[in-house]
Amino acid sequence: MAGSMSRADLAADLTASLHDAAEVFVEAGDMGRLLDLAALDFNRHRPLTQLGTLSAEVGRMDYPAPANLYLFKSSLWGIAPVARAKPWERQWPGPMPDVRVVDGISGRELHLTPAPTQLQLMTLGAEFRYYYFGKHTIGDTDTTTTLPAGDRFLLLLRAQAEAMREMSMRNITKPVAMRDSLHSAPRNMTPAALHAELMREWESKVSRLGL
Repeated sequence: MAGSMSRADLAADLTASLHDAAEVFVEAGDMGRLLDLAALDFNRHRPLTQLGTLSAEVGRMDYPAPANLYLFKSSLWGIAPVARAKPWERQWPGPMPDVRVVDGISGRELHLTPAPTQLQLMTLGAEFRYYYFGKHTIGDTDTTTTLPAGDRFLLLLRAQAEAMREMSMRNITKPVAMRDSLHSAPRNMTPAALHAELMREWESKVSRLGL
């Protein structure tokens, strides 16, 4: 299927590939929702490393996490831009905080334990940099979609599987016809059988193609 990585183009191609099964998804946002769910599953196989920053405060443990955070990766505080002294040196600022992702009252938070100290802020600065894995998203334009164009057929394949999963949960057992997202080969099975087959195919291809 030719097209961009924009939400509109992807939704149009997904609709076309589902053939008569597309009639089940009649709400305006159905195709976009299937694509969003498919994109989230790429987090397991296509880690999206991003740089985050926060302003560390003396004695403060909890900080808001980025809205698109999937998993925390590693801290750069005491590594870059300012490297910390070694434990045997007089300027050693003490043990660096461990970072954990916690569900707080107002949303997800990054908890730094032990909390930053005055000495650490004096020697390392208040800018706490870190790497984290962000969530893959489908944007309105191809430049705002985080997945590369090379994964387009895999994204559509995973979205097809999600559509079949929803149909099977609605107890739809009548065989449906749909088109393969890569080779345009016809398929005719029950939604449950198609979901199982499509997921096996997706897991195999996404792993084989690597990162």
